[in-house]
Amino acid sequence: MAAPPDLQDEPLSLGSPGSQWFGGRGDGEDEATAVMGARPAQQDGEPAWGSGAGAGVTSSRELCSGPARSPPVAMETASTAIDLLYWRDIKQTGIVFGSFLLLLFSLTQFSVVSVVAYLALAALSATISFRIYKSVLQAVQKTDEGHPFKAYLELEITLSQEQIQKYTDCLQLYVNSTLKELRRLFLVQDLVDSLKFAVLMWLLTYVGALFNGLTLLLMAVVSMFTLPVVYVKHQAQVDQYLGLVRTHINTVVAKIQAKIPGAKRHAE
Repeated sequence: MAAPPDLQDEPLSLGSPGSQWFGGRGDGEDEATAVMGARPAQQDGEPAWGSGAGAGVTSSRELCSGPARSPPVAMETASTAIDLLYWRDIKQTGIVFGSFLLLLFSLTQFSVVSVVAYLALAALSATISFRIYKSVLQAVQKTDEGHPFKAYLELEITLSQEQIQKYTDCLQLYVNSTLKELRRLFLVQDLVDSLKFAVLMWLLTYVGALFNGLTLLLMAVVSMFTLPVVYVKHQAQVDQYLGLVRTHINTVVAKIQAKIPGAKRHAE
């Protein structure tokens, strides 16, 4: 890891450029920007990119496009994920959503080893039963249709060296950006951003006392499949309330800036 930047020759800055997670741009943003791809066209009924509640947030579909992933594959994956989250195919989304809920509820009742073992046994029971059924059916009808899973057995599922390299580059981007941002926060390159991070960690101590990791993951999955639809249907009202909250937060931050000596923006 590179040595931390010299902070002695520059004053403390509140809200200075340098925060990627807390209102500004981090050291890893140039690296992330270098691999960004073009944003897909806006779909009907979806909030516009760069407006509303998601304004200013760099999405994962941008970070892992370009050299890190081939654009057609990235666009297809992002489009499939959006179709699921916006319930464009109710049957498909229901199956995926129900499977996630069943898996998470199972993990709350049983250990990971037990859940994996039961899922493997269920899958094997289904495939073995179907294999035996087709074999008996072929013997009775005196046909030779071959293995019932022949199409899946011949399906290519291996990853090429090029694909592995692409996913490795994408992972490297995330790790490097995260490490640089954590270094910036813990070494107080920006005082207000570090204070925000400290408040966030303090709030998480209360969250951790109330919920365990599986409960939070379950809530996150439910939110992923419900909040996008709710936001699309009530975008104007949600944006109005989020604007009020953002204005109040900016007012509080401005008061803190005025009371801390030397904590002023570079622009001033």
